[in-house]
Amino acid sequence: MKKLLVILLIITVFISCKNEVKEVKEETENLVEEKFIEIKRDNYELHQPTKNIKASLVLFGGFPETAKDVKREFKILENAKNNDVAVLYMNYNRKLWLGKSELEELTKELQFIFNEHKLPEDNIFIGGFSSGGNMALLISDYMTNGNSNLVPEGVFIVDSPIDLVALYKTAEKNIKRNLSNSTMEESTWILQTLSKEFGNPHKNISNYEAFAVFTSETNNFDNIENLKNTRIRLYTEPDTLWWKERTMAKYDEMNAYYIKSLSESLKDFGFKDVQYIATENKGYRSNGERHPHSWSIVDKDNLINWMLKEEL
Repeated sequence: MKKLLVILLIITVFISCKNEVKEVKEETENLVEEKFIEIKRDNYELHQPTKNIKASLVLFGGFPETAKDVKREFKILENAKNNDVAVLYMNYNRKLWLGKSELEELTKELQFIFNEHKLPEDNIFIGGFSSGGNMALLISDYMTNGNSNLVPEGVFIVDSPIDLVALYKTAEKNIKRNLSNSTMEESTWILQTLSKEFGNPHKNISNYEAFAVFTSETNNFDNIENLKNTRIRLYTEPDTLWWKERTMAKYDEMNAYYIKSLSESLKDFGFKDVQYIATENKGYRSNGERHPHSWSIVDKDNLINWMLKEEL
């Protein structure tokens, strides 16, 4: 009988402790939720601290990516929450360049979002993956040139196709190589799209210079010249073997080649804070697939530290 009472007492104590742990966990989770709120709209998704916002991070996905896709592939939200950083995921994509009207409209949209949610207008950082990086640089340049109250402190790109002429010429080579169906379809689309908008760069390169982030053939980066005093990070993973095995691409046909060229040109021109960050074996998609053209090449802790000027 005594043994039975002892067993019952142990069970009672165990259940009581378990309930207390559960209550503490729930209280902690509720506290985190109260400190950080989530807002979803058709054109964006915002996660922001309820107070003491140290920085705001605006993210643009690659060509088909929505806010949901960026969240899945670039798991920076937990790092942001731990450091009181607001994250704004834009549902704005399918752009390799931005025309004047698009720059104006996007600037108004960002200004409206910041005003509506009372986000601070200092310590703003804008970043993008692939074509989203092109948008990040172009919109940052436009806003920095006196067109908005929002002036980015820093901007970063992740393996972006910044040189449209190079993109055109690589697409030409891919079609001649007659590779996989997906590569052929993408290359055909690139040629058709760029030809329709800007013509043939072999005959007239000036149309491309007017809209591209960088035209290496003429060393033209006029469309981001206002970022001379802006902190810039250029991420890429130049895995030449991976690209050669899958697409027969040479180094000078990769995004990495033109990103490095841009970094050197900007430094030579006197841009104050340009970091070219080349990674190794960091590129993996969320499904585990190895791919150097991925959000994952960005070290999330280091990026947050860079934003908050806490780099080691």
